[in-house]
Amino acid sequence: MEGTKMGVDDELLDDKAKRMRDLLSSFYSLDPSSSGPPNASSRFATLDTINTSSFDADQYMNLLVQKSNLEGLLQRHVEMAAEIKNLDTDLQMLVYENYNKFISATDTIKRMNNNIVGMETNMEQLLEKIMSVQSRSDGVNTSLFEKREHIEKLHRTRNFLRKVQFIYDLPSRLAKCIKAEAYADAVKYYTGALPIFKAYGDSSFLDCKRASEEAVAVIVKNLQGKVFSDSESIQARAEAVMLLKQLNYPVENLKVQLYEKLEQFLVDLNLESKELMHGSLNLDMPPDHVDLSDSTSVDQASIREFAEAIRAYRVIFPDSDQQLVRLAEDLVKKHFEATEHHIKKTLHSTDVLSLLRIIWTNVLLMDEVLPEAGLIDFSLEAARVSIKKYVVSRFSHLLLDITGALVKLQGKQQGVEEEYTLQAALDSSKKTLIEGSSDVLQEFQRLLNEDMELLVKLREMIINWVQEGFQEFFRKLENEFLLLSGKKYFSGQDQNFGERMQGDKILPGLVLVLSQLSISIEQSVIPRITEEIAAFSGGAARGYDYGPAYVPAEICRTFHSAGETFLHMYINMRTQKLSVVLKKRFTTPNWMKHKEPREVHMFVDLLLQELDAIGNEVKQILPEGLNRKHRRTDSNGSTTSSRSNPLRDDRLSRSNTQKARSQLLETHLAKLFKQKMEIFTKVEHTQESVMTTIVKLCLKSLQEFARLQTFNRSGFQQIQLDFHFLKTSLKNAAEDEAAVDFLLDEVIVAAAERCLDPVPLEPAILDKLVQVKLAKI
Repeated sequence: MEGTKMGVDDELLDDKAKRMRDLLSSFYSLDPSSSGPPNASSRFATLDTINTSSFDADQYMNLLVQKSNLEGLLQRHVEMAAEIKNLDTDLQMLVYENYNKFISATDTIKRMNNNIVGMETNMEQLLEKIMSVQSRSDGVNTSLFEKREHIEKLHRTRNFLRKVQFIYDLPSRLAKCIKAEAYADAVKYYTGALPIFKAYGDSSFLDCKRASEEAVAVIVKNLQGKVFSDSESIQARAEAVMLLKQLNYPVENLKVQLYEKLEQFLVDLNLESKELMHGSLNLDMPPDHVDLSDSTSVDQASIREFAEAIRAYRVIFPDSDQQLVRLAEDLVKKHFEATEHHIKKTLHSTDVLSLLRIIWTNVLLMDEVLPEAGLIDFSLEAARVSIKKYVVSRFSHLLLDITGALVKLQGKQQGVEEEYTLQAALDSSKKTLIEGSSDVLQEFQRLLNEDMELLVKLREMIINWVQEGFQEFFRKLENEFLLLSGKKYFSGQDQNFGERMQGDKILPGLVLVLSQLSISIEQSVIPRITEEIAAFSGGAARGYDYGPAYVPAEICRTFHSAGETFLHMYINMRTQKLSVVLKKRFTTPNWMKHKEPREVHMFVDLLLQELDAIGNEVKQILPEGLNRKHRRTDSNGSTTSSRSNPLRDDRLSRSNTQKARSQLLETHLAKLFKQKMEIFTKVEHTQESVMTTIVKLCLKSLQEFARLQTFNRSGFQQIQLDFHFLKTSLKNAAEDEAAVDFLLDEVIVAAAERCLDPVPLEPAILDKLVQVKLAKI
C-alpha cells in the first residue's frame, strides 16, 4: 500500500513538473511551432535552445563552456539566477490568482446547495395545484357542452337562413346590377350562388334559379355587346371577356373575333397615319417638308391604346403570344412602309428623324408590353433598310437636280427657255453639284449626331453607305452625261426619254457644257467633296471587303477622260455640220461650166456665220488661252512657202497653160524640201484651241472636196477669190495663223491640181472684188 501510494505521489509530482515546464515554455517561447523535436541533432544546438521544449541541459552546458570564458559563465550565472527569481515570482502570482478563483467557485457551489434544498417540496405542491385546476376545467366543459352544441347549431341555422335569403334576393340583386351596369358584382353574386343552385335548383329554389338565369342571360348579352362595341375602350372589353369566362361562356369564338378587332384596329391606325402623312403638308412650308406635329399626339395615343389592348389580350388568352408577335411586327412594318413612302420624295433629315423618333417610341412602348416579340432587333433591321433607301434617294434627287439643268438646256433648240444660255446651264449645274453635295452631307450628319439608340447602332453603316453613295453617284452622273450627249444608248427603263432625246438632235452646246462640267468636277468639285467626306466620316475609310469604296482618284480619272471625250465630240459635231455646208458648195455647181467670178460666193457668209455661232458658244463656256497667237513668224514650218510666196504668185499669173502646169510640178518638188509643219496638235480646253482645231478640220475637208472635183479656169478663179476673202477672217478666228495659212494654200493648190487651165486672177482684181464684198457687208 505504501509502495502504491508513493507511486501515485511520484506521478502527481511528474505531472506538476510537466505543467510547470509547459507554463515556463509558453512564457518564454515566442514561436512554439519553431521548436524542434526532442531528438534533434546536437550539431544544430545553440544557446537559444533553452527556450524550446527540446532543451537538453548537458548539451547546453557543454556548448556554453565551449563558447564562453569564466567571466562569461559568471555573467550568465547571474542572469539566469535573476531570470529564475523572476519566474518564481510570476509563478507565485499565478498560483495566488488561481487559488482565489478556486475559493470563489467553492463558495458558489455551497450557495447553490443551500438554494436547492426545499425545491423538491415546492415542485410537488405545484403539481397538486395543476391537477386540481385541470379537474375543475373538465367539470366546466362538461357542464357547458350541451349549451355550446346548441349555440353552434343555432349559428349554422343562421348562416343557412342567410344563404336562403341571398338566393331569394338574387334575382332582384342581379336586376339592380344590370341597371347600374355593375356586371362584375352581378357575376360575383351569381357564381357564389351556383353551388346552391346545383344542389337545390331543381326543387326548393327552382323559381329563383330561373329568374337568375334570365338575368344572367341579359348580362351575357350586354357583356357581348361591350366586347364588340367600338365606343367601349379596349380595357373595358377585356374585362367583359374575363366576366364571360367566369360565367363559363365559350370564349374561343370571342378570341377569334377580338383578334380580328385588333387587326382592324391596326389597319385603321395605319390608314389614319397615311392620311396624316399625305395631308400634313403645310402650304406655308417647302413642298419637301412634312409637318408631323399634328399627327404625333394622335399616333402616340393610338399606339398606347393598341398596346393596352395587346396587354389585355395576353391576360385573357395566355397562349396567344405568337399571334400578338405577328401583329406587333406588322405595326413596325407599316410604320417603316409609311416612312419609305416619304423617303421617295426629297425629305429633309429633320423629318426623317421625327419619323424615326415616333417609330422608336412606339417600339419601346410595344416592347414593354410584348418583350417576346424582340421588336428592338426587328426595328433595327427595318431601319437599316429604310435609312439605306433614304441615302440612295437623296443621291438620286441630287442627280435629277443636276441633269435637270442640262435637260432644260436641251429643250432650248425647240424654243423652250430661249434666255437660258450655255453659261447659265454650266453655272447652275456646278452650283447644284457643289451645294447639293454639301447639303446631302449635312443631312446625313444630322443622322450621325442623333443619340437615338436606333441610329447609334447604325452609325458605321451610315458612314459606309454615304461613301458608297458618292462613288455610285459620280458613276451614274458620268453615265447620265454619256446619255445626254448621245454617246451611249439609253437603257430599257429610260426608253421613252431616250427616244425623245434621240428624236431631237443633240445640241452641240450641251456637249460643250458637259465637257467643261466634267473638267470642273475633276479639278474643283471632287477635292472639295473629298475633304467634306473626310470630315463627315472622321477619316474612316470604306473597305473593299464590304463593296466599292469612295475613291476620288478613280473619279477624277473618269471625268478627265469624259471631259476629253465630250470636247472632241463637240468639235466633231460642229465640224460635221460645217462639212455639210462645204460639201454642198462643192457638189452643187457644174464646175466645168462655171462662169467668170463676179463676187465672193454666198457660202462664205454661211461659213462665217457658223463659225461666229461656234465662237459665241465657246466664249460662254471655255476660258481664254494663256499663250499668244501662233503667228507665221512663230511657226515651226518654213517662213517661205512655194504656194504663198511672190514667186508662186508670179508663176500662177502666167497666161499659158503649159507654164501653169510647170508651176505645179515645181510646187510638188518644193514640198519635198519644205520643213514639215505640225498641223494638228492636242486640243486644249481653251477658246483658241477649239476654234483653231475646228477651222483646221474644215480646211482639211475643203481640200478633200476640192480633190474630188474638176474645175475650169473660172471655177478655179472663183475658189481663189472665195478663199482669198476667207483668209483674213479665218486667221482672226484661229490661234495658229501659220497652220491656217498653210491649209488655205493647200486648198487652192488642190483646186489648181484639178483645174484644166489653172490661171489665177491677178492680185488687183482679187482686191477689187474683195472690197466690193466688204462694202456690201
